[in-house]
Amino acid sequence: MEQGQDGAELAPELHELFAGFLGISVMGFGGVLPWARRMIVEQRRWLTGPEFTDLLALCQFLPGPNIVNVSVALGSRFRGVPGALAALIGLLAAPMVIVTGLGGLYNQFGQDPVVRRAFEGLASAASGLVVAMACRIAWPIRARWGPVMVACTTFGAIAVLRLPLLPTLLVLAPCSILLLRRSAV
Repeated sequence: MEQGQDGAELAPELHELFAGFLGISVMGFGGVLPWARRMIVEQRRWLTGPEFTDLLALCQFLPGPNIVNVSVALGSRFRGVPGALAALIGLLAAPMVIVTGLGGLYNQFGQDPVVRRAFEGLASAASGLVVAMACRIAWPIRARWGPVMVACTTFGAIAVLRLPLLPTLLVLAPCSILLLRRSAV
């Protein structure tokens, strides 16, 4: 990303959006959110940590996969519709080719016990990535009791009580907003 005359960073170019999301789609195959945060916040510095958390929170309320929503929202933010398309195509191109190839291989060798154990190991690694990402996203709110309580309540409602996601979020999102507004006053 180039810098303007005043030293401020300029918005990423279309090819940078495409390459950035292509990279995370290949590197984070099966669990791209940790890679997306690393690329967007730490490596390319397109957003700050709190900005990424806010964008992800918004994208979790939208229908569809979170990372797809993040790519479209971020691309659109910087380059409008062409940016959204560049980021989305970058995100989806490699996985489509890889999944097609792996699908053919799995169709042929999927019943092999060694292949089954390999997939169990991959599922464990993917679960670890999700937990690590959750910790990174939660780190900025660790000292604020309101957001921590909302996060714990949400986790309890969905993971422990197995309540449906949409009704849970429709109740807890307004509560979270009210809590934040009250604490800001």
